Amino acid sequence: MGHMCGRFAVTTDPALLAQKIQAIDEATSTQTSTQTSTQTERKDVAGPNYNVAPTTTISTVVKRHTDPDDEATRRIRLMRWGLVPPWVKETEDGTPDTKGPLLINARADKVTSSPAFRNSAKGKRCLIPMDGWYEWRGEKGKKTPFYMYGADGEPLFMAGLWSTWRPKGAPKDSAPLLSCTIITTDAAGPLAEIHDRMPLSISAADWDRWLDPHAPIDEGLLRGHGDLDRIEIREVSRLVNSIRNNGPELIEPADQQPEQATLL
Repeated sequence: MGHMCGRFAVTTDPALLAQKIQAIDEATSTQTSTQTSTQTERKDVAGPNYNVAPTTTISTVVKRHTDPDDEATRRIRLMRWGLVPPWVKETEDGTPDTKGPLLINARADKVTSSPAFRNSAKGKRCLIPMDGWYEWRGEKGKKTPFYMYGADGEPLFMAGLWSTWRPKGAPKDSAPLLSCTIITTDAAGPLAEIHDRMPLSISAADWDRWLDPHAPIDEGLLRGHGDLDRIEIREVSRLVNSIRNNGPELIEPADQQPEQATLL
C-alpha cells in the first residue's frame, strides 16, 4: 500500500495559526535567523503550500517551557518532515545520515514500542496542522488522487512526534535540527474506501492532553479518531502527482477541470 500520509496541503501561515489557537509563534521569528543552508527551504513556509512533500520544513504545534518553573505554553515551531532520531549518526559534512527509509509516518500501534519513536512518544508529541491530505486509490498507473479535508474550512490537527538532533561535538546551546513524523492509524468510515491508513486527528478538546510534555501518552487518543466527523473527501485532478505543481487548483474537484496537458 505504500506510505499513508505522504502529501498534504496547508494554507494558514504560522502567525495567523498562532493567533487562532492561542500559541506563541516561534516560526516567523526563526525564519529570518536560520542559517543560510535552510534559507531557501524556509523562505516560503509562511505562504500556502498545496503540495507539501517529505523533507519540507513545516509548521508544528508543541507545548514547552521558556523557564523550568513557568507554565508550558503552546508554540508554533518549524520542523523538517521526516523524523531524525537523536541517535542517528552524522555524515562528514555534519548533517544527519538519513540513508534509511524516511520516517514521515509512525503507526499509532507502534509509537510506544518502536526504538525510532518511543522516546519522542514519552514527552515530545506535537500537532501537525493541515487543511487536508491526499491519498491515491487504484492500480499502479491508474491511480486516482483524492483530497481529505476539514468540511468546515478549519485546519485539521494531526498527531505527531518530534525530535531534536545535533552533530556529536555541537555545543549544547546550538540550534538543533528539529524534525517530526505524522502518526497514522487504521482508516475509518468512508475514508477506508480510499486507503487503509489515515493520519490520526486530535480534536481541539484534546490538544493540551496530547501535547502535555509531562504526562504519559494518552493511549485512548492513539486509538481514537478525534475529528473524523469533520472530514470530507473529494476526487481531485492528477496535478498533485507531480511535486512541481503547487496551487489552489490541486484541491479543486476533479470534474471541474479540463484535462490539461500538464498531466506529467
